[in-house]
Amino acid sequence: MSNYLLIIGIIPIIALYFNNMDFRTLIIDYANAPITRHLILDVLKDYGRPNDKISELIKADELISVKKGLYITGPKIDLPQPESFLIANHLCGPSYVSIESALSYWGLIPERTYEISSATVKTSKKYTTPVGRFSYKHLPLPYYALGIERVELVPQQFALIASPEKAICDKIILTPKINLRSIVQTKAFLIEDLRMDEAALQKLDIEKIDSWIVDAPKRSSLKLLVNTLKEL
Repeated sequence: MSNYLLIIGIIPIIALYFNNMDFRTLIIDYANAPITRHLILDVLKDYGRPNDKISELIKADELISVKKGLYITGPKIDLPQPESFLIANHLCGPSYVSIESALSYWGLIPERTYEISSATVKTSKKYTTPVGRFSYKHLPLPYYALGIERVELVPQQFALIASPEKAICDKIILTPKINLRSIVQTKAFLIEDLRMDEAALQKLDIEKIDSWIVDAPKRSSLKLLVNTLKEL
């Protein structure tokens, strides 16, 4: 009987311990990437009302909801947040960072982009979140799957990004009303409109681009891209 009473007395103490446990300690191993609601509920399984706890953490700036069912750690947690490119990969999947964002990342265009642009096999869409704007444009398979690189942005954070060559191809394909018809026009589009550095363009792998054309939209435009790069 005494052991039973002892156990009964300990239960509220254990419950109090879990309800007051530092959320930072519970989530630290998962903070390098966006966190699903399922994972948070598992982390908070010892709380009496985990859904209420999630709402409490959001109000306390310990969690940020980037979309329904997906979160990152908030400023009050004092942990490194996921990089924006990694958030983009998780916000809509499958996807990879491309177009202006990838061109800027590889140093091919001088502008810094404030909206993270990506390609996806799904329907084109946009998200406005507390941590920035994200846009996704549709590309068909099998072309979509070509030229994607897994890049370590910071230690323990990896994102899928278009290679420099794929980012340029995607830009041409996904820019409305761009149908390249001459080398002069193509060169003007790359160097004058996009302000790409000619020396950087000369370093691109032309054979890669050429191998993608058979599966790509706007094939004639990409063939002109290849011919233009050969002449630089």
